[in-house]
Amino acid sequence: MDLKEKIRNIPNFPKPGIMFRDITPLLSCPDSFRESIKQLADHYRDQKIDAIAAAEARGFIFAAPLALELNAAFIPVRKPGKLPFDTNSFHYELEYGTDTLEIHTDAFSKGDKVLLVDDLLATGGTMNACVKLIEQSGAEVVSCAFALELSFLNGRDVLAPHDCFALMTYDDEN
Repeated sequence: MDLKEKIRNIPNFPKPGIMFRDITPLLSCPDSFRESIKQLADHYRDQKIDAIAAAEARGFIFAAPLALELNAAFIPVRKPGKLPFDTNSFHYELEYGTDTLEIHTDAFSKGDKVLLVDDLLATGGTMNACVKLIEQSGAEVVSCAFALELSFLNGRDVLAPHDCFALMTYDDEN
């Protein structure tokens, strides 16, 4: 199944010159959504993943079913004030300002092998913050997985030396 056929291209959204890659048609088709989870799982099935972590909100869409498929824990990475228990935080720089991500202090054990998942790899900033937050906890990030990658934005460079895998790659803005 060609999953790219289920990605809708929306020109000039959210602003002129941007080609938005809309995953909602993929998600609304059970066969294509199931296939995307299967392909992600197949790529990581033999890597003994202990936990799958994802930043809210779109990362949750792929991470939760993938965690079930790989028999791994699902760990949500949230914005401040969203988790009810004690948290570890990581503050990071954005193009215009700063942001913070949090996880529960008991989310990982030292040495846990963690797969980070998101819907899209663009510049890599949020995923890099997730990597740092997970590593602060003593866990090991084994890879970063994405449904889509906009390779022309060089997000992999920001995440190096961590392994990255994407189901679909777009090499240009069109």
